[in-house]
Amino acid sequence: MGSQRNQRLNMLQLLHVSVLWFYLLPSLLCYNLPCYYSPILENKWKFELIETECPPDEVCFKGNGCYGNHSALSLRGCMAEKNCSQVDSLQVRGTTYDMSYTCCDRPYCNSCQSVTAKLSITVTLVTVAVIAGL
Repeated sequence: MGSQRNQRLNMLQLLHVSVLWFYLLPSLLCYNLPCYYSPILENKWKFELIETECPPDEVCFKGNGCYGNHSALSLRGCMAEKNCSQVDSLQVRGTTYDMSYTCCDRPYCNSCQSVTAKLSITVTLVTVAVIAGL
């Protein structure tokens, strides 16, 4: 009798664990893209980037606000991919800036895109030089 009771108890525990996995696993596998956030700031001001998670169906972005040919504002965060590569007008303290947005879909890829792009170009050029024997 005791053996059957232990087997039932074990089966019941296994069933509970299975049900928990069934309900918890989808939420554990849910992937939200980690990005950096910063509010709209003048480029001369430094700001400690804040880590955030994008909602589903959003990617990281970095925004650049230009006044004429002068880059003056920046911001970071998450946005819907369909809004990437757009240019908007934004008025801050009576000045109108052209805001452009570049998006990326890797974790924390909006930290410093210009340096990352320059670094990848440099690495590519060095690799080509090494392969060519220069």
